[in-house]
Amino acid sequence: MVLPDESPDMPPGTLAELAGTAEQLGYRTLYLPDHLLPPAPYGTTYGGVYEPLMTLAHLAAVTSTIRLGTSVLVLPMRSPFVVAKQVATLDRLSGGRAVLGVGVGWDRAEFAAVDADFATRGARTDEDIALLRHLFRDGGAFHGRFHHVEQGVFAPVPTGPLPIMVGGSSPAALRRAATLADEWQGVGLDAAGFARCAARLHELSDHPPRLGTRLAWTGGADELTRTVDEAHALAEAGADAVAVWFGEADGTADRMAEFAARM
Repeated sequence: MVLPDESPDMPPGTLAELAGTAEQLGYRTLYLPDHLLPPAPYGTTYGGVYEPLMTLAHLAAVTSTIRLGTSVLVLPMRSPFVVAKQVATLDRLSGGRAVLGVGVGWDRAEFAAVDADFATRGARTDEDIALLRHLFRDGGAFHGRFHHVEQGVFAPVPTGPLPIMVGGSSPAALRRAATLADEWQGVGLDAAGFARCAARLHELSDHPPRLGTRLAWTGGADELTRTVDEAHALAEAGADAVAVWFGEADGTADRMAEFAARM
């Protein structure tokens, strides 16, 4: 499930309470969104008041089995070395439950605000994923277009595979997911659209990533029925996982329980 968009005045314990409830209800993964310096207030368009990897480390301490992921971290806005250190630490502290979901980002104004190059974000994301995997294998020398490392010791090294998930349904995102990712997550896709993306991923790779997508249900009986039906249709179309966003924090626990009961 996708945890609700936070507000600066959200009580500190709210996300921890929701994480514990999600785990008890049988949800398998918690996701948090990411925006560093958006040009408009946080909300439906710009989610992620709290830094996601730090927040997931907090949630790791109050959960024990549910996976902890980003959906998605805008990788080319950040130093991949810092991201590698953060997510490897999260993975160790959580007992191997981290999932690093990444994307290239879409808001040119936000890239400009943090002094990140918008034009090369796709190429840098590809190289950053390769660098992350290199560091997770102990590190050492790395020579790329954007990053050059002659020596250096990386720790902690993940004790097992640390899944990297790529989000997005553009041709470039599908190519990136097929060639570089362990998991893929679409968003806003109906079953037919999901099936087309899944077929393309299978065309691009003999070993396609685990397939998933995101839905939203924020309340209402009729919408619940529609969303549950859509989730089942996506599963029939080949989805290994369907993440659901339940809207604002108020009432999220009840909506999580109601949705789980219907599935």
